[in-house]
Amino acid sequence: MGTALPSSLLGPDLNQHPLGSSFLNPSLWVVGSLCPCMWVMCLGPCEPSSKPQREQLQTHPALCFQASIIVTTRPSAVRRIPGKYVGRYAEICGFSDTNLQKLYFQMRLSQPGCGGENSVRRTSSEQENLVEMLSRNLERHNQIAAACFLPSYCWLVCTTLHFLYFTRTVPPSQTLTGIYTSFLRLNFSGEVLDSTDPTNISMMKYVAKTVGKLAYEGVMSRKTCFSEDDLQQCFEVKMKTESELNLLEVFRSDVFRFFLTPCVQPGKEHAFVFTIPAMQEYLAALYVVLGEKKTLAQRVGKELSEVIGKVSEDVAVILSIISKVLPLRFLPVLFNLLKIFPRYFSRLSGRDRDAIAHTMAEEMFKEEDYYNDDVLDQINFSILGVEGPMRHPDEAPDDEVFELFPIFMGGILSRRNRAILEQLGCSIKNLAAFEIAKAMKKTVIRKSRKGLPPSELMDYLFFLHEFQNERFTAEAIRSLRTVNLSSVKMTPLKCSVLASVMGTTCHEVEELNLTSCNLDSSSLRILFPVLLRCKALHLQLNSLGSDACKEIRDLLLHDKCVVSSLRLANNPVGEQGAQYLAEALAGNRSLTHLSLLHTALGDRGAEVIAQHLAKHQHLQELNLGYNSLTDAAALHVVEVAKKHATLDKVHLYFNDISEDGKRALHSLRMDRDGIRALVFLTAGTDVSDYWSNILNVVQKNLPFWDRERVRQHLALILQDLESSRRQTANPWRKAKFLRVESEVKKMLGKLQHGTL
Repeated sequence: MGTALPSSLLGPDLNQHPLGSSFLNPSLWVVGSLCPCMWVMCLGPCEPSSKPQREQLQTHPALCFQASIIVTTRPSAVRRIPGKYVGRYAEICGFSDTNLQKLYFQMRLSQPGCGGENSVRRTSSEQENLVEMLSRNLERHNQIAAACFLPSYCWLVCTTLHFLYFTRTVPPSQTLTGIYTSFLRLNFSGEVLDSTDPTNISMMKYVAKTVGKLAYEGVMSRKTCFSEDDLQQCFEVKMKTESELNLLEVFRSDVFRFFLTPCVQPGKEHAFVFTIPAMQEYLAALYVVLGEKKTLAQRVGKELSEVIGKVSEDVAVILSIISKVLPLRFLPVLFNLLKIFPRYFSRLSGRDRDAIAHTMAEEMFKEEDYYNDDVLDQINFSILGVEGPMRHPDEAPDDEVFELFPIFMGGILSRRNRAILEQLGCSIKNLAAFEIAKAMKKTVIRKSRKGLPPSELMDYLFFLHEFQNERFTAEAIRSLRTVNLSSVKMTPLKCSVLASVMGTTCHEVEELNLTSCNLDSSSLRILFPVLLRCKALHLQLNSLGSDACKEIRDLLLHDKCVVSSLRLANNPVGEQGAQYLAEALAGNRSLTHLSLLHTALGDRGAEVIAQHLAKHQHLQELNLGYNSLTDAAALHVVEVAKKHATLDKVHLYFNDISEDGKRALHSLRMDRDGIRALVFLTAGTDVSDYWSNILNVVQKNLPFWDRERVRQHLALILQDLESSRRQTANPWRKAKFLRVESEVKKMLGKLQHGTL
């Protein structure tokens, strides 16, 4: 195993052995386990050996060596070495100094290329920031510090961080399930629990059957802390035979502390938790996918089916021979009876796979988990912690969330992970994986069509990525016509996952909502193939500057671009960004709606846009609200719009337009000029048909706008409403004005009291 070498042996007595002078110089032996054969190899023929041992000596030249130090990862094997050969026992258990942990993280995270072929070179500030956050969380979170006491878990933490932060290319070749599966292979590949036991069960298979059961029951009951009684019940100590108890004893000695460790929380010192929280969900998933979750009837049925199947094959051969000699009529009937039992129990096994598929689908779409953070953020928080004040010890903890469990189930079924698990003695046949996927398909697609909250949709996409089944993913993705990931922090990894999953099909997406997703120019490059296929593209609130606008220009100029509606509100586009967008307008043929609300265009940016409008003959609506436009720029845009073939609506509210400019814009008429300019809530002596649209825009964007400036604009709007109301004698219009005035006053009041 790749643990911190939990025990070592030193044997100075060997040098005084009568035969010691006949051996070469004392040597160091590092072995994974110490079966009787191995310790004879290490110690040499120190006393008259039996015939098998003499044959073994002749077969293994290494037996000529003697060992003064033996290092092993299997403490149970130490008992097999005669005590007279051992002078001292010592136990080595990882990092004894937290500074060594920090040094390991610094070295590991700064190694070039250690994140895999899809990682990029990190800046020193990125690396230092990661190490600092990790170290700070280790100081605050004692349980993670206890896990990182073992260097192999330090490796797992660092590899996970590389996966979360430095995966850039599409698609990422590594999956989270693959990291955990590889971690187990590094530690348990080729390991048999006890070589003297006739079952010869692999270490990982035993872990899946026992610890996996504990993990699964914990997931089902939303529990991460386990008492001694829980362990006794899951390991079925009272029901085991003597040989099974011996296996359990070896497991407790060699493996138990690798997966379970004493809880460090006050008041829970006698309880156990999984060394790494996500490992509980992985082992629970492995327990289910391997088919270990069976009732007593199912277990008996499987064994009976195997026995009857073997007997029926033998009898069938005999009867086929007899039938050639004695053509008895009852033989065909007997043949069919012999085949009944295996067929019946094969149907039961098919139902087992249906049950696995049902468990996966149900856990994937649990409504009580719909509004949690997505699983990638959950893993990130578990490693780096959450910035802010720590929870008070007396405060009740939040409910445990186990959203990785179904994702790990899907990941374990991937071809690559099944191949690795086969090496660990955990066999999952291709037919079983196919039947599970087939049984799961209808449920997954049906539930995904109902619409998922953004964070849950991200989990669903990540599940499809981990599953690594292109045909299954393509069928599931075709049903997604609208993708809403608003407010999901789209890291490069999440962008890669989205691009990878959506890339399994080429269908058009009606709407992709990436509002407030922390996107930048590199994110847009990763998502470029997906963005090309989206008709409505929402990119508001993403801090997209001129560099990002350059990527958007390339997107809109692409001959396969189908984007018809583009929203870039509340992004720092600026004058240079406006230049790139104007170039895009000149060559694009699909765009009909463009929103540049609150994008810091200024007069110069708006004029650049206006200069290129004539070259784009498909635009129908343009929003330039809240961009500090003055009369000259606003009127220039409107003059160009009047001559445009399709543009009939321009939003200009919340700009620095004077009373003269306002009167000029009010004089525009749709039937005469072919353009509507949305500037204020009034239209002469009547209320504008778009007053509710304007107020809704203000209310939605208020958290991101300058509140004092908004307050001033609302005050001007209120004055304009009151002035227009006084100018009309129509009682119906007066009532409409009063209604709109009340809405504006209500908004102003909430703004002043800080409740909006």
